[in-house]
Amino acid sequence: METKVVVDTLWVLITGMLVFFMNLGFALVESGFARSKNTVNILSKNFIVFAVSSLAFWVIGWGFMFGNGSPFIGLEGLYGVSGADNSPASGDAYAGVYSAMSWATVPLMAKFFFQLVFAGTAATIVSGAVAERIKYLSFIIFSFILVAFLYPVTGHWIWGGGWLAAAGFWDFAGSTVVHSVGGWAALAGVIVLGPRIGKFKDGKVQPIPGHNMTSAVTGALILWLGWFGFNPGSTMAADPEAISRIAITTNSAGIAGLLSSTAVAWLVLGKPDLSMTINGLLAGLVAVTAPCAFISVESSLIIGAIAGIIVVFAVIGFDKAKLDDPVGALAVHLANGVFGTICVGLFAQDQFMPNTTGNGLFFGGGTSLLVAQLTGVAAVAAFTFVISYIVWYLLKVTMGIRVSEKEELEGLDIGEHGMEAYPDFKK
Repeated sequence: METKVVVDTLWVLITGMLVFFMNLGFALVESGFARSKNTVNILSKNFIVFAVSSLAFWVIGWGFMFGNGSPFIGLEGLYGVSGADNSPASGDAYAGVYSAMSWATVPLMAKFFFQLVFAGTAATIVSGAVAERIKYLSFIIFSFILVAFLYPVTGHWIWGGGWLAAAGFWDFAGSTVVHSVGGWAALAGVIVLGPRIGKFKDGKVQPIPGHNMTSAVTGALILWLGWFGFNPGSTMAADPEAISRIAITTNSAGIAGLLSSTAVAWLVLGKPDLSMTINGLLAGLVAVTAPCAFISVESSLIIGAIAGIIVVFAVIGFDKAKLDDPVGALAVHLANGVFGTICVGLFAQDQFMPNTTGNGLFFGGGTSLLVAQLTGVAAVAAFTFVISYIVWYLLKVTMGIRVSEKEELEGLDIGEHGMEAYPDFKK
């Protein structure tokens, strides 16, 4: 086997392992932002969701996403990842510029593993938004459906050579494919599920603080580390120049989001709220995920800074709309997944991206690219939100999706799992 294939395969697997490690980051951020009485439940959801996602993606999700088929869905390689390599020739467009050679030469199982950890991330996003009142089994079933069908269908449109790819839509590492898909699914769940008891009283928002900011910061740092697998790994090749620059654009957007969200929260809320700082970092990383390979470092700083501002006002806005999201997942992954996708049309530069004509900061890829990005955002939003809403509603009227009032007040740890995270620290 030639050296390039070996090196590229190792790169894909190692960066995939970094993305897998993000499961721990999500578990720590979500449990830290929630109340102590729900810690076991949140940790358990984040633990089991990757197992559920792995099964769903292996059984059918991969084929729907990357199997040759129509412009709308894959029709080969269903019921298990089968064949010598059922990823389509058009899949060379996966992640865009850097991956064409590697996508054709990296072994199928390496491709599958890398894509699997991305699919699991989309499902994990939902967990935080519906935290502290969702039934454990209902969440498991929804996660399976999300990764088996919803995520792969829109993923096929973009990364599987589908109709959005043909229309000129670009998403290098998943601002839309992963983050906003998880965000739209979460939004539907939040609406059908309703807010936590006590969150809104007499028309006013009642803060429900998280119990462990040490956990939340630790999780955020793990996610930050994982993003250096998420974005540079999406080259699918150990291209020294590409992975180095993508690592820097990724980091620059993250630090800009961290700083701008801290400053805005300080001005708006009167204090440098640590939860806003954490979500600002994540917002910057989410926003740069789509354009990270196509932009300059200067552009990544601008994108991250705007993302940090967006996340503060999005958290406040979702609260005002009475959409209860305990961890800010909608503000981070949905709002900034959409924003980051649009940024491809605003900031892409021709020296980094084929078939573009601009080289400035704004409208770098031309208005046609911007139109393609907006079309993709709208199409993915409509499909994912509508189908997710239907799935959540059917679960609600059949098996139920919300725990009882008594169980919610007592805590899901006892009601759903029969144990507590901190049994020795009762008041």
